[in-house]
Amino acid sequence: MEILINGEPADIIIESEKIIGDVLASLEKWLEGTGKRLSGLNIDGTETGAESLQQAIGLDLESIKTLDIQISSWDSLAMEALNALRDFCAKFTGSAFNERGDIFNEWEKSAVKSFLSTDINDMHDMACLSFSGEGVTPAELGVLTEERLMEFSDPRTEIGKMEKPIHDIYDRLKELPLDMQTGKDGRAAETIRLFTQTGEKLFRLVWINNFQHRADFYEIKGQPLKTFIHDFTNIVVELTEAYKNKDTVLIGDLAEYELAPRLIDLDLMIKMFRIKEE
Repeated sequence: MEILINGEPADIIIESEKIIGDVLASLEKWLEGTGKRLSGLNIDGTETGAESLQQAIGLDLESIKTLDIQISSWDSLAMEALNALRDFCAKFTGSAFNERGDIFNEWEKSAVKSFLSTDINDMHDMACLSFSGEGVTPAELGVLTEERLMEFSDPRTEIGKMEKPIHDIYDRLKELPLDMQTGKDGRAAETIRLFTQTGEKLFRLVWINNFQHRADFYEIKGQPLKTFIHDFTNIVVELTEAYKNKDTVLIGDLAEYELAPRLIDLDLMIKMFRIKEE
């Protein structure tokens, strides 16, 4: 049997492997940490996509003449999944009510749903709610999907756009305790929402940029990025709980002594990023 990877001869020697699944298991170990994923198979000239991959893994190797294994980068698979999600949103938006059940069933069985559930789970959860008639509408989800696609297609430009939102949320955080004390509950709730969304978006962009370009953003002021994000997330949870409990004293302390310094660190990171790009 001849084994190819993306149409090119592969230096893979069959030893104890008996079925396709054995070969793929060994290949997945080799792919760990490379940023690449198995995306499909071509068996004796017949294409086997991600949706029918499970049916192929049990095939006996002795019955196969040529096995062409398709491998893709994670970010290209992510963009493919998001494009497919955008198509589902358009289908739902343009369909009659009695057609949506079939579209929902198609979504439930799709490879895109499977990929999103493990790799971009917030979009997966939003889509499941949206297609079930809850949460954002399919049209609104389509707009959010477009935004995510922009993050993948040009993360460096998108990172550069984050400086103003960070400054804006910094100013609003300082006013948060006073907003709550003076009954401006709507503005206070919006500040919490904007703060959370801004932080999440920037962390996504930094991670994607690291992943695609191996940029030097693994640390923020000497602290590993993962540690920074973990600490930041814990403080956001604490802030959210303090907001629910109307604890303006704790909110003020968190905003001044915990969040404000970290927002400044993020602002410095963006400035350093721009210097590196110039």
